[in-house]
Amino acid sequence: MDALLTAAELVFQPYVLLVIGLSALYGLFVGAIPGLTATMATALLVPVTFFMAPIPAVAAIVTATAMAIFSGDIPSALLRMPGTPASAAYTDEAYQLTRSGQAELALGSGLVFSALGGIFGVVVLSVAAPALAEVALQFSSFEYFWLVMLGFTCAVFIASSDPLKGVLSLLLGLFVGCVGLDNPAAAPRYTFGNAELTGGISLIPLMIGMFAISEVLRFAISTEKPELAVDRPFGNVFAGMWGVLKKYPLPLLRGSALGTAVGALPGAGADIAAWMSYAMSKRLSKEPEKFGTGHVEGIVEAGAANNSALGGAWIPALVFGIPGDSITAIAIGVLYLKNLNPGPTLFVHNPQNIYAVFIIFMLAQILMLPFGWLAIKVAKQLLRIPAAKLMPLILLFCVVGSFAINNTVFGVVIMLVAGVVAFFMERWGFPVAPTILGVVLGNMLEEQFFSSLVKADGRVFAFFERPIAAALGVLTLLIWTTPLWRGWLRRQPGLAR
Repeated sequence: MDALLTAAELVFQPYVLLVIGLSALYGLFVGAIPGLTATMATALLVPVTFFMAPIPAVAAIVTATAMAIFSGDIPSALLRMPGTPASAAYTDEAYQLTRSGQAELALGSGLVFSALGGIFGVVVLSVAAPALAEVALQFSSFEYFWLVMLGFTCAVFIASSDPLKGVLSLLLGLFVGCVGLDNPAAAPRYTFGNAELTGGISLIPLMIGMFAISEVLRFAISTEKPELAVDRPFGNVFAGMWGVLKKYPLPLLRGSALGTAVGALPGAGADIAAWMSYAMSKRLSKEPEKFGTGHVEGIVEAGAANNSALGGAWIPALVFGIPGDSITAIAIGVLYLKNLNPGPTLFVHNPQNIYAVFIIFMLAQILMLPFGWLAIKVAKQLLRIPAAKLMPLILLFCVVGSFAINNTVFGVVIMLVAGVVAFFMERWGFPVAPTILGVVLGNMLEEQFFSSLVKADGRVFAFFERPIAAALGVLTLLIWTTPLWRGWLRRQPGLAR
């Protein structure tokens, strides 16, 4: 209780509340511009957090992310262009509702059920994270090794429709993580005699490049000129929401639960949660024939899933230091910069900071309702901003942010190279998320592996001697071998299914 009261004092200060308010407006703006993802909003915000204390820095990231995920629904409904990938799953539903004169229903459902799903995710985060932290305190290097391997596996098989491309993307991230002196032998690796590379590839410029510069390049070659589907003042977006809630309580609960669970899987995140939830909604609906024609049920379930996934993604990030998605990968970097190293000991030594994060999450979801209503009101003017004027400004922020990391032009070079690489990766169907996960967790994997080998005197079977390590190891190996086993069965004429 003392820690909770201290956390409340840390959050409910004029400066922190001002940061939350400004971050909410920023997140709504970025999310409402098609193509400017929530991850990009977070990456651009990182340089600003350098000048903040830990709590306001985390508050800025959490609030901006939550708002950006929701506001991606606005251009989905009005332009048929999702503002963020998480909104893409139900874009057609929202746009068809708007064209049929029900823009208020489409936007109101996205707003209200995103907030409700987010609150569900926060409650699960508040309950599950401390409980998992108690278990994690018993972890040794063996358990952490298998946990990282399981995280890589989930990222490859869940975040990619083509596992082979996911593996190659992950290997690229692991290679980038090998650059520099940060290894057990402290020996230069892949530095090619360059003094700048001895410190490794800086994570923040890399992420700004892969998520922001790639979007700028994509906009530069795009020829699409979207038109607004509605050109009249919006009515009350909250009208009829109580009736929708009474009609679809089960889809709301189902989407929130699935979103939280998927969000907790490393490398998955809100995008995959929304697609999976929309598919499940259509499969289990009593009116599947209405999907794609402007049916609000899909928006209810998938909208709840995309915001509940945010809370779920922070569970492995806070407890194990393993990012649930690319946004928490950036947040982990900020936590390290603020000496709030994620992991179970954070719950023991700094419980007030953990409770402050929980309070900030809840505030962000509650504030989503009034701020989201405001964003919907000004949406038509916001969406008329020409991309040709907006993109140079974003590019300027990217350059300044990358330079500010170490006050060197080398950070800008990293950003530009990463942006070009990510642009071609996505164009050729290679997912970016596994690459980021490989960079973030590569050093941790190497450290835990060598530490475990030293403890075990080189015995490989020691990785399976502890119960939790054995369970994680067997689960990981099963996931690896299942596709091979299924492929072998399909090649056996008598056993094919």
